[in-house]
Amino acid sequence: MPYDIDALRARFPALAAGTAHFDGPGGTQTPGPVIRAVADALSAPLSNRGRWAVGERNAENIVTDARRAMADLLGADPAGIVFGRSATQLAYDFSRTLARTWSPGDEVVVTSLDHDSNIRPWTQAAERAGVTVRRADFDPATGELTPGHIRAVLSDRTRLVAVTAASNLIGTRPRIAEIARAVHEAGALLYVDGVHYTAHCLVDVEQLGADFFTCSPYKFLGPHHGVLAARPALLETLRPDKLLPSSDAVPERFELGTLPYEFLAGTRAAVDFIAGFDTGATGTRRDRLAAGYRALEQHEETLRTRMEKGLATLDGITVHSRAAERTPTLLLTFDGRSAADAHRFLADRGVHAPAGSFYALEASRRLGLGDTGGLRAGLAPYNNADDVDRFVEGLADFLRS
Repeated sequence: MPYDIDALRARFPALAAGTAHFDGPGGTQTPGPVIRAVADALSAPLSNRGRWAVGERNAENIVTDARRAMADLLGADPAGIVFGRSATQLAYDFSRTLARTWSPGDEVVVTSLDHDSNIRPWTQAAERAGVTVRRADFDPATGELTPGHIRAVLSDRTRLVAVTAASNLIGTRPRIAEIARAVHEAGALLYVDGVHYTAHCLVDVEQLGADFFTCSPYKFLGPHHGVLAARPALLETLRPDKLLPSSDAVPERFELGTLPYEFLAGTRAAVDFIAGFDTGATGTRRDRLAAGYRALEQHEETLRTRMEKGLATLDGITVHSRAAERTPTLLLTFDGRSAADAHRFLADRGVHAPAGSFYALEASRRLGLGDTGGLRAGLAPYNNADDVDRFVEGLADFLRS
């Protein structure tokens, strides 16, 4: 059935303020069912996880339901779903744990396209372990990061490759499955930052070939925390630092302290909300998620095309998002004008498109934009044609001002 944008927008209380939001890559607005799920979790009896008291059972059920929901979303095994404070925290935790398996002379690979949270944890862990860091470049003219870029820095000493599934700065979607084959042929592990990707594309960690895949529910309508998916058998081989009395079972072995139960309840609700994007879909939750993402991608592609056509009519704008496969995320700079000024100009008119490098510092520098970056306009499920027109018209006014 058609993607009903009006009905969907009515379920986001924040949209009543009238702002046209293009800040989705930094975090989406929250729909009512997710807000209610968080409130319901906190309103009911809630205790540390267990089997006897009602609060214990509520906590246990919330965790179990959230693992199943995220497994459905990512095409993963619930026993391989790890919850953490953020994707950044998870990358640091796993980099420290994996570094124990490295030896001097080994190599890890990072890319210039990635968010710093998928670069710095690995480079810092490598430095402490005496391991060489090799860097895969991307083409700043096209925005493409190809499997060839990765192959160029692989060797028989490569132990891990960290790469993004989609750039949060310019939207580039590298061919992860092909990269995974090259990485595994070299005998290395693949750690994929899927934070930006998961907001726009249906994930199947097995098809992608990711050994580790991370995402952040607050980028796809949920609460603020991080999620990692991996094969349970792989997680069994890793020994992180942990408290002696805490569970050593996988995946709890990697979850430090008490989980944010209310946020996990909201995450399950966010997954179910996405599964309802195609209101005519039936079958399992995974089936409905696949239909929901198909409807979402069609909707976002239509809006992205409308935005790009509108921007093409304006002089003095450079669009740096050029890859053949990319998310609906555009990075713009302006001749003789600053992106920060454009951000403030639009904000005064109820259009939120932030400016910066958005922690993709090395990508910004490789594009020749230094640490300043540009104006980023990213679409989310609740954007509509009116939002896009307001954005383009606002930029036209900015350029004339």
